[in-house]
Amino acid sequence: MKSIALLRYLAIAIIVLLLDQLSKWSALSNLKMGVPEPVLPCMNWLLLFNPGAAFSFLAQGSGWQRWFFTVIGLAASVYIIWLLFKSQSDRLLCIVLSLILGGALGNVLDRVMYGAVVDFIDLYYGNWHWPAFNIADSAICIGAALIIWGELRKSFCKSDQHH
Repeated sequence: MKSIALLRYLAIAIIVLLLDQLSKWSALSNLKMGVPEPVLPCMNWLLLFNPGAAFSFLAQGSGWQRWFFTVIGLAASVYIIWLLFKSQSDRLLCIVLSLILGGALGNVLDRVMYGAVVDFIDLYYGNWHWPAFNIADSAICIGAALIIWGELRKSFCKSDQHH
């Protein structure tokens, strides 16, 4: 029974990975590098490559960061799979970990194939632009936010019980 549950969580990660890679393939096939394509009054499709991490952290490195972030992404993925195996009784946590796993693997795959992460979603307000991102980044952020929310909820529930 544990292996079936684990397979379900891995399937969620694979779906996230596939959606991420299909969206990046579409961006690479249909967008010109650095040329914004308006979608909504606050959103463009904008093809960019990010050799760094979140918010282009270390993007100016000499190339070492490609393999550094690939190794970190793979190590995080192995750790998440281990957590999935150990935490199967907590469905919400496993779903959240699956989102993060799929996103991490999507960005690792980009680093291996292109040497950088493919970003194409550009949100903005006036002249202020959020750093471009992709489906993998979104899955990772949603997963991280849900983990924080879940932990805060647990913490507040415990403190309410003590009063």
